[in-house]
Amino acid sequence: MYGIREELAAELEGIRAAGLWKAERELIGPQGASVGTAGGDALNFCANNYLGLADHPEIIAAAQSAMDEFGYGMASVRFICGTQTQHTALEREIAEFLGMDAAILYSSCFDANGGLFEVLLGPEDAVISDELNHASIIDGVRLCKAVRYRYRNRDMADLEAQLVTARGAGARRVLVVTDGVFSMDGSFTPLDAICSLAERFGALVMVDDSHATGFVGPRGRGTPEQFGVVDRVDIVSGTLGKALGGASGGFIAARSEIVELLRQRSRPYLFSNAVAPAVVAGSRVALRLAAEADEGRARLRENAALFRSLMESAGFDILPGEHPIHAVMFPGEDGARLAKAMSEEMLRHGVYVIAFSFPVVPRGRARIRVQLSAAHSADDVRACVDAFVAAREAVAGAEA
Repeated sequence: MYGIREELAAELEGIRAAGLWKAERELIGPQGASVGTAGGDALNFCANNYLGLADHPEIIAAAQSAMDEFGYGMASVRFICGTQTQHTALEREIAEFLGMDAAILYSSCFDANGGLFEVLLGPEDAVISDELNHASIIDGVRLCKAVRYRYRNRDMADLEAQLVTARGAGARRVLVVTDGVFSMDGSFTPLDAICSLAERFGALVMVDDSHATGFVGPRGRGTPEQFGVVDRVDIVSGTLGKALGGASGGFIAARSEIVELLRQRSRPYLFSNAVAPAVVAGSRVALRLAAEADEGRARLRENAALFRSLMESAGFDILPGEHPIHAVMFPGEDGARLAKAMSEEMLRHGVYVIAFSFPVVPRGRARIRVQLSAAHSADDVRACVDAFVAAREAVAGAEA
């Protein structure tokens, strides 16, 4: 270790000096529209708790009951002795909810994406990925031996050019993969246009719908429903850790042959413990509640529209869009420091938000990502905007 500790310490100091340090704030109590912190309660505008289900009493009761019935943990992978009746029931329910043939559970959506590509794609195949896809997709693609292509974010002309190149090179299978919602921007992928291009070139389509499942689309079925392409998407990956209760676990929903091949060869599935019984039971209730959450989805849309309107009126730089994710931008070399100072000042005003900077987002594109929930009231939304305004004034005054 001689010299290495000093090198690592210098690297850490460089992160601090650049204003890129990511501190973890400890919460006191459950996730919700407001959370307890060391400084007192604060309105929470940075969780993926889109439908407000993370502390729902029915979900908590189901999880508690499951530990009595099914135990605390599986202590095994699925194919040895880690499959309970409720695991297979949840998989059936996810597939039915999303309009897919079948589904398979993973410990996380990161694992689901990490275990997909190397099973489906070999050296004779091609994968074409949006440049802003989630890190789990990027890592999963790296694990496979397929030829890799990348297209500019949501740029259909560039996607078409990559499809032409892949087919021209003689690829056997071609898979187009995209996030349904790009989580740092709050923007939707044009999934209908992607499906049309893929069909022209005989390509498969995969979408990671983690920031859409449960609340996007008329019935909450995600971006395939939103864009009317449920029967044209081949693979959907998603998480149980956001709108569907906010705990942990992920899944792949797909054509039945794809799911069965994953059961046989997907390494994160074969070599990881099964999802814990309490999480499975709670997720089943969360899925049912999401299916019934028309009122919650409507309230979420109203909250998102109100926040955007008030922030634009207050003169903030906010990326366009209709998703509950809102990226409040602080561009430029000093943006990371400014965004961090704003988030810290807002906590003093009773609003919990987090600043994002490199390497989570590109250099010079720092932001505070605000996420609305159906659990927020209109007064909560107004209080958040008021905190932004107050923080802007306080930070500007401190620098004057």
